[in-house]
Amino acid sequence: MEKTQFTSVQLSKGVMEIYDFGSIKLHAFKTNDLISDECFLVEKAGSCFMIESPCFFDNIRELEKYISDTGLKYEGAVIAYHGAGASFMKGSKVYSTKNADDYNHNGGGAGLVSNFAGAFGEAFDKSIYTTTDFIEGDSLTLCGVEMKITRTQEAFDIFIPEINVVYTHMLGHDVHSIVAGKAHADALISVLESYIQKKVGLVLTSHYVVENLDDVKTKIEYLKSLKNIAIKNVDAAGFKAAVQSAYPKYSGLNYLDMSAGMFFPGK
Repeated sequence: MEKTQFTSVQLSKGVMEIYDFGSIKLHAFKTNDLISDECFLVEKAGSCFMIESPCFFDNIRELEKYISDTGLKYEGAVIAYHGAGASFMKGSKVYSTKNADDYNHNGGGAGLVSNFAGAFGEAFDKSIYTTTDFIEGDSLTLCGVEMKITRTQEAFDIFIPEINVVYTHMLGHDVHSIVAGKAHADALISVLESYIQKKVGLVLTSHYVVENLDDVKTKIEYLKSLKNIAIKNVDAAGFKAAVQSAYPKYSGLNYLDMSAGMFFPGK
C-alpha cells in the first residue's frame, strides 16, 4: 500500500483519508485543528475502533457523525499519547497501558493538556479519558484486529501485522521533532531502524499525514544531523540557529525550541 493510495471524504472541518486493505479499512482523520492532530479508525467486518482521539469539540462532533453516517459499530478507543477529548463517544470502552494512563493523568501528557486548555479555551476538550480496560500484555485484539503493543517512556506504540502498519507518536519527514538529547536521538533512531528491518508499509502518527519508509530514512538522517550539530555548539541558541540553517523549510519550530532546551539545559 502506497501512502497516496487513499480516497478522501471532506468533512465539515477535517478530511478523512481512507486506505482499503481488503478485509481492513484504515480511516485516517486529518483534523485540521490548531495543532495538526491526526487520529485513526480501524474498520473490520462492520466494526471499528479508534487509535488516539480528536481533542477539539468541533472535530469530536464531526467524527461521531462520520461513524454514525457510515453505520460502523464503534468498539472503543485505544489511547496512548493523547489523553484529551474524553467527551468523544462518552461511555465507550477505553484501552490503555498503565504507564500511558499515568502519563496522561499525572505526567507530561497532563501538563500538555493543561497548556492547550489555557491556549485554546472552550474550543478544546480538556477532559481526560478514563481507562476502562488496561492492556496488561504485549498484544490487544479489537474488532478481530490484532495489535502488537510496544511500551515507550511516555506511553506505547502499536503495530498491526495484518496490514503491516505501525503507529507512533511523531515522525514528520520535514518537521522538527522533540528530541531530548543524544541518548533520546539514539533511541529514536533504533526504533526507526526497526521499522526498516520489519519492512513496515505505512507509518501513522498523531501530528502528520501517513508516511512510509522513505520518510523514516529521511528522519533517521535528520536525527543523526542533530547529534552532529549539537557536538559543534555550546548553547541552545547556537544549536537552534545551526539546525534552522541546515533545515530552512522545516516546520515545527516550537518543537525545535524544546529540543534545543533539552540538548543544552540552562544554556
